[in-house]
Amino acid sequence: MPFRQKSSGNSVLRCCLALPVIFCSLFAYSVAQTNPPNEPDPAVADSLKHDPLVPVAFDHFYNMDYDRAVAEFEKVLERHPNDPEAVNHVLMVVLLRELYRMGAMRSGEYASDSFIGEAHRPADPRVKEQIKQLVARAEGLEEKELKANPNDVNALYARGVTRGQFAMYTALVERAWFSALRNAVGARRDHEHVLQLDPNYVDAKLVVGTHYYVMGSLPWSVKAAVALIGLSGTKEKGLDYLRQVADSNTENSVDAQVVLGLFLRREHRYDESRALMHELAEHYLRCYLFPLEEANLLRAAGHPSEAAVMYRKVWQNGREGKYGKLHYELAAFGLGELLRSQKDYASAASAYELVGEVSDPDPETLQKANLAAGEMYDLLQKRDLAMKKYQTVLAENAATPPADQARKLIKQAYRE
Repeated sequence: MPFRQKSSGNSVLRCCLALPVIFCSLFAYSVAQTNPPNEPDPAVADSLKHDPLVPVAFDHFYNMDYDRAVAEFEKVLERHPNDPEAVNHVLMVVLLRELYRMGAMRSGEYASDSFIGEAHRPADPRVKEQIKQLVARAEGLEEKELKANPNDVNALYARGVTRGQFAMYTALVERAWFSALRNAVGARRDHEHVLQLDPNYVDAKLVVGTHYYVMGSLPWSVKAAVALIGLSGTKEKGLDYLRQVADSNTENSVDAQVVLGLFLRREHRYDESRALMHELAEHYLRCYLFPLEEANLLRAAGHPSEAAVMYRKVWQNGREGKYGKLHYELAAFGLGELLRSQKDYASAASAYELVGEVSDPDPETLQKANLAAGEMYDLLQKRDLAMKKYQTVLAENAATPPADQARKLIKQAYRE
């Protein structure tokens, strides 16, 4: 990490939670609820807002069919080469596809600050270059519009979106926290300017409300420091802004529900957060993330039996092909963690073993599951099975924290 003062560093890093799409991107699903035509008529697509291919692309993106979404948004961009929002759409899906591939889309990390220290797998250099080029293209178009009219609210809003997405890239891909913070602050200021010019531009309250909540969560000493550069906010105002967007039925309403759910989880208001996740899960049946988060929240709220049922439901839906090739095996790992906390070691080991039954599991999840299964076998006095699991962990990737732990446990059996 690029700094050493842990307490102040982590406090500053929490500001990066204000990136407008860090968690929205994990679970964000479209407000385009209509059933779009199979073959949009290009003649109708005279503006980006009315281009019928946009809701088609969003539908695929929000169902995590990233490859199709990229192709469709690129076609949209061909139709609207001078619209910065069209560039932002491509930027969004390219970035999210890469974060998903990297394993950087895990809800639990964003419910705390553990994402700060998690690097996951490295990004593809070609994708990194593509993202930078898209950012430069969007910013060029936005600056051109703002040069002609500095108070163009749509251009200001678009620039804030670009800055927010680049902030997420620099934080989660480049691990450049202070650069991410600068871009996140820029996004907030652009959208605050939008609200000054047009108080009814509700979508801009997503970024601003997120920042308000984060600023309200900082220690008083850090609040005083950021106040010197004109930043302030309270948790209550942040949550109020997010609720306004969530209830607005505008473009960002679903995203606001997701961010609101995250912050309510951080506040230990699990039932309120779960209600949001349950509603979204019922609406977006092809996404495993919402019901998985609902299971996590049930567990956090002290409802282990209900959580276990939900984990198993997500796992079964995945086995039946409802989530395609997405990494629904996270539900099996979550179930293992739940059963382990109840000291049901045999059942926990069986749950961890389920991760390996998926045809192409997430390698990081698989390695953690194999390590955890080995620990369960040690507790069950099945040392031979435990040793096999630890050897498997080392064979998968010998240069990870789970591999370091496996080496120790090969020498000495795991004990709680």
